[in-house]
Amino acid sequence: MLGAVMWSIVIPVKRLSLAKTRLSAALAGSARDDLPPDSPQSTDQPPGVDWLPANGRIALAMASDTVCAALASTNVATVVVVTDDQLAAGTLSALGAMVVPDAPDDGLNAALRYGATAAAVQRPQAGVVALSADLAALRPAELSEALDLAAGYARAFVADVQGTGTTLLSALPGIDLAPRFGTESAQAHRRHGAHPLVGGWPSLRRDLDTPADLAVAARIGLGPATAAQLALLAPELTACAC
Repeated sequence: MLGAVMWSIVIPVKRLSLAKTRLSAALAGSARDDLPPDSPQSTDQPPGVDWLPANGRIALAMASDTVCAALASTNVATVVVVTDDQLAAGTLSALGAMVVPDAPDDGLNAALRYGATAAAVQRPQAGVVALSADLAALRPAELSEALDLAAGYARAFVADVQGTGTTLLSALPGIDLAPRFGTESAQAHRRHGAHPLVGGWPSLRRDLDTPADLAVAARIGLGPATAAQLALLAPELTACAC
């Protein structure tokens, strides 16, 4: 461990009906009205989730697994979720996250800046980390290892598996997070002074935007909420060899 830094994790969560729309086609056969009358319903999913579109259900499951993995990491002090979705807020708050509304309502980076400010007010001695909400296979030990390395740099980031996006961006206490998520965000973060963190970390680098991503993450090992939803919505993806 390079430093005894504890971290506040900031996770942005879209309105669920608008989240993970690139997965909609793969989940198209799983709309609630199409399920057989005797289809089993999970007893541990929050009230109201059955009425979400399939993409919203999988997005909520991914966010739940990401929050749980972050909270289980040894060097994470708190998890702050930024969302205006009431179902997501209630579900993730029940898991132990601090939920704040997306007051800026001006896109992802504005939401992250707002969440970082809220996190710093709550725990001024902790560093701040922006973390993708769709790391459904995330292992707490991988996150802890990456954060230990991040303690050696004012700002640092972890690129996604393609090397172009960003799954994690960190800033030490008192340092501006300065998020620049979007197209080619890894290059943007590096260009503006964040240090690239190098490690295997397959579960930390694998955000889930496409059916192929889900299939690979299923082989890594999905968190329980996402695994349960995927088994109901698109079980064929768990057997995909892509």
